[in-house]
Formats: sequence, structure tokens, C-alpha cells
Amino acid sequence: MKFTLQAQDKGSRARAGLLETAHGNIQTPIFMPVGTAGTVKGVHQHELINDLQAQIILGNTYHLYLRPGLDVISKAGGLHKFNGWDRPLLTDSGGYQVYSLTEVRKIREEGVTFRSHIDGSKHLFTPENVMDTQRIIGADIIMAFDECTPYPCNYNYARRSLDMTHRWLKRCIERFDSTEPHYGYEQTLFPIVQGSVYKDLRAKSAEVIASFDRPGNAIGGLSVGEPAEEMYAMTDVVTNILPKDKPRYLMGVGTPINILENIALGIDMFDCVMPTRNARNGMLFTRHGIINIKNEKWKDDFSAIDPDSDLLVDRVHTKAYLRHLIRSQEILGAQIASLHNLNFYLWLVKEAREKIIDGTFYSWKDKMVKVLGQRL
Repeated sequence: MKFTLQAQDKGSRARAGLLETAHGNIQTPIFMPVGTAGTVKGVHQHELINDLQAQIILGNTYHLYLRPGLDVISKAGGLHKFNGWDRPLLTDSGGYQVYSLTEVRKIREEGVTFRSHIDGSKHLFTPENVMDTQRIIGADIIMAFDECTPYPCNYNYARRSLDMTHRWLKRCIERFDSTEPHYGYEQTLFPIVQGSVYKDLRAKSAEVIASFDRPGNAIGGLSVGEPAEEMYAMTDVVTNILPKDKPRYLMGVGTPINILENIALGIDMFDCVMPTRNARNGMLFTRHGIINIKNEKWKDDFSAIDPDSDLLVDRVHTKAYLRHLIRSQEILGAQIASLHNLNFYLWLVKEAREKIIDGTFYSWKDKMVKVLGQRL
């Protein structure tokens, strides 16, 4: 993997770059649609490629490990072959999913024992077998195994967890560096900065992660319920320490406003289930604010879903029709809304990139932040 910085905003730390992988190039800043179980929910691969022009999507190690299972993925030749996606893929390590299974998991130095949410069967994730699992899945970018601390989290627990995450990272790197890719192309391992909302822990973690000198770095444990101001403060600390010549991935973030503010702090890569999850509940993100399409006011609004959009379904279908589909729980409604929201997120980061390159990002960002949270 190779990362090249191409432009730096004058008024902030926002950057534009080019990330080169075995399955293609990625222009940053970038938003990565989440395909938890090997698919972006309700969206065809040809729509991701042709309509949305998505450059990279995510898979989730925990979910893919449980179903369809590693045997099936291995026999298929990896996740790219299994799901028909020939562009870059990133897998997270399962650490966040294990964190969310509070009642059915135990964390210790060896790793994490947990019970499947599908059938209750017992499993163990260790730094070593999570590396092996992601080798089998075959993503271009894979994540170190970490513990994602909850919010709120007391300082002593956050410190102990952070130290264990760093010990786990050493084991991840040893295993990763001593094994080979399964399918003949390079994979890249990103360490993850943790430390809850404590500046000294975040700074310590960023310094440790930077010392391993991997090709890229991630920031985890944010967007878990903390106020946005805390998220920005932690990102500010970390991006001041992580190497400037390597991509920075802020995991699980977030709203359009979160994305713009974190781009301004020097983040290059984002993912979040929000655009598709909220779409299925009728929430649409637009460049003028947020629409709850289920509201009565859209019942007989026969204007286009988004006349400013370059997406066909946004222009040929009306708000009234989409409202009818969503309220009727028609699958097509969730599909159209998901396409709309993903298109908006991808437009937002593409527009941010263009503003960074022409030197107007910071003033544009401030204007956009004022309107994106409005309820229409």
C-alpha cells in the first residue's frame, strides 16, 4: 500500500491524498460504506460501482467469521470473489462487536471469549487468530485486535485496557508479519489508537502506535456515546501525533457534520452505518439539512427526492412516493433511501476533497456545518 499527500488546506489540517492498494486507488478524504456481512445492506454491487462510484467498502470480521464462516470464504477465494466486489476492501477486527456483546463475553490477556449472537456457541478471539481470520477474508486493509472501551469509562479501566490493547497489537504485528496473504496480493495492517476520552491516554496511545511505523493508522473508541466535542478533542490530540505521511482512519464516524469537522482535524478515512441504518427508518441527509420522509408534510410533495443530486433515483422519484414506500415498509423504500444517503455521504467527501485542493475547504466547511444539522 502507498499513500501520497496531494494537497493541504490553508485554514485547517484537512488533507487530500491518494491511497494505492492491490485492488485499486482511493482518493481521500473518503467515506467507506459499511458491508457488515459482506454486503452493503439493500444495495447491489453494480449500484455501488456505477451509481455511487464507491471506491472502498467494509466487511466485518466478527460477522463473516460466524456466517458464512471461514471455510466458505476460503473456498470462494476470499471475500472479493465471494461477493463480486473487485475494488478495495477493509475489514475491522471484530473488537467493536465483541465490545457490544457485554453480557456474553469475557476479556482477558489471552483474548476474548464470547457467545455467538446467532446460536449461542462459544468462541475465542485472540490477536493471532484474528490476524489469521482477516488473512482468510482477504481484505486489502485489516485492523489490529483491540478493546473498545465504553463511554463513560473510568480512568483506571481505560488505562489498563489501553495497555492491553498495545500488548495485543505487538502480538498482531508478530503474527501478521510472520504469515503470508492467501490470495497473492498484499494486505496492510492498521494499528488502532484507543484511550477513551482522556487526553493523556490518547496521546500515549498515538505515540505507541506511531512507533510501530505501519503504513496507516486508525483511531477507535470514539462515536460510542461521548459528546461530539469530546470526539473532536481526542481526534485533535491524536492527529497532532500520528505521522502526517500516513493515512488516518477514524472508525465508526459519523454524522455529516462529524465527518467535516474531523476532516478539518486531519482525518482521511471514515465509515459508519448511519447512512443506511437511518435510511431504513426514513431519515434522509441532504445538502440543505435532514428530512424525516415519514412526516405528514411530505405526503403530497411531488418534487424530486433531491433535485440537486446526480443520482437517478433521487431525480425520478418524488418525496411523496418515497414516503409511501417507507410507511408501507416496502423494501424498495429502504433501497432508494439507502442509495440516496450513501450518495450524499460520498458527494460530501468528494466535495471536501475538491475544496481542499482549491484551498477553500475551511470556509466551505463552516458554511456547510451550519445547514447540515437543520431539520427540514
